[in-house]
Amino acid sequence: MTKSVPTGKSLLNVIEAAGRITPSARQLAWQAMEYTCFIHFFEADVADADQWARVARDAGMKMVVLTAKHHKGYCLWPTRTTDFSVRRSAWKNGQGDVVGDLAAACRKYGLKLGLYLSPWDFHEPSYGTPAYNDFFKAQLRELLTGYGEVHEVWFDGHYGGPDGGKQNYDWNGYYDLIRQLQPEAVIAICGPDVRWVGNEKGFARESEWSVVPAGAFDHDSIKDNFANFDLMAPDLGSRSQIEGARQLMWYPAEVDVSIRPSWDYKPAEDLKVKSLHDLLDIYYWSVGRNSVLLLNLPPDPKTGRIPDLDVARLMELRAVLDATYKTNLALGARASASHVRNGNADRFGADMAVDGKSDTFWAPDEGVTAATLEFDLGGARTFNRVMLQEQVTEGQRIEEYAIDGWCEGQWREIARGTTVGYKWLLRFDPVTTEKVRLRITQSRLGPTLKTFGLFIEPEGC
Repeated sequence: MTKSVPTGKSLLNVIEAAGRITPSARQLAWQAMEYTCFIHFFEADVADADQWARVARDAGMKMVVLTAKHHKGYCLWPTRTTDFSVRRSAWKNGQGDVVGDLAAACRKYGLKLGLYLSPWDFHEPSYGTPAYNDFFKAQLRELLTGYGEVHEVWFDGHYGGPDGGKQNYDWNGYYDLIRQLQPEAVIAICGPDVRWVGNEKGFARESEWSVVPAGAFDHDSIKDNFANFDLMAPDLGSRSQIEGARQLMWYPAEVDVSIRPSWDYKPAEDLKVKSLHDLLDIYYWSVGRNSVLLLNLPPDPKTGRIPDLDVARLMELRAVLDATYKTNLALGARASASHVRNGNADRFGADMAVDGKSDTFWAPDEGVTAATLEFDLGGARTFNRVMLQEQVTEGQRIEEYAIDGWCEGQWREIARGTTVGYKWLLRFDPVTTEKVRLRITQSRLGPTLKTFGLFIEPEGC
């Protein structure tokens, strides 16, 4: 949601307003998926959508986003809007439907479905004229009414035209249609719900804010949005960036990156599949930095399947993450806090952060912007990962913090950070201690903490 900030207010007023911005229900449900799959597949000679969905499920992903139509205009469903589609393919004698097969496979394996529909279209003759907007809306309507629930609609940020031409896109009309037909779907990354992280390397910022300045433009108009908002800037939401903002918005980041150098399959890249080390870095720099990871898995067009090399690497990643996060060493710790909201420990006490529940959280009074929580682990524990989660239904507020361990009779700093948001993961060398302390040194309004977790990644990973 956006929140207006009256012009002329002090920085303190703007900071407080930023701390009250919260996600919509659809944005929160999207963020909770954390790890999702991108499928770039452009023409269907053969397509094994069941294998794509099965691999995504086995890898721990929660959604598959398919390029239903890329810039060349070829449609992976039997659209009535053009003959440039699977109807002209030899696959299933022109009776195939990749979108339909994937939708069925997602239902079978318990995954959510997302669809990429390129606004830019090299093939369609009406492109560059007002008639194209009606053409594009007709394609949207087919996709959003024919395949069940859709959870993400993905518009590429590259929307120029062939030969330098320019289409006057009816963005607000597209958004209205999506809201009408699939109200629970987020619109990314050219849209009001989800923003591009700003690179295709697989990493979010060291301070990744979900609350950013909307500027003096209609935030639902992506054309104005891109004209006034630099998504590639190194800092989007710090105090210096939001000072003077007339509007603020909840605009979380999606990290899109391919498991191979290219987005589509190339045989020459079989030996360039990202290593386990690379994928772990990407996971911690995306899911571990208040963002959702959209990892691209390009199927081989000759087989229609995600290659075995890529699948094996995904399963290696899943094995390490499962081994690391199977046991929260802080769960049930004896917890205390320097401040508790309204003195109500039963509802907002420090133990709410280590009770393993998603609907409870620690919080101090709103005016408290620095606080300390201590966790007695009941004995020596060894860990090298910390998980922090704010209760973002109350806003993203934490700006600076440090983690300390009780070592040889005194507190010693283990790690420090800035933003938290939905989830933040910290990595460091193994530490053994029986007590851990979280020091929140700066926050926008009273901070919250839904989860405090300690974990150990096995040796050799």
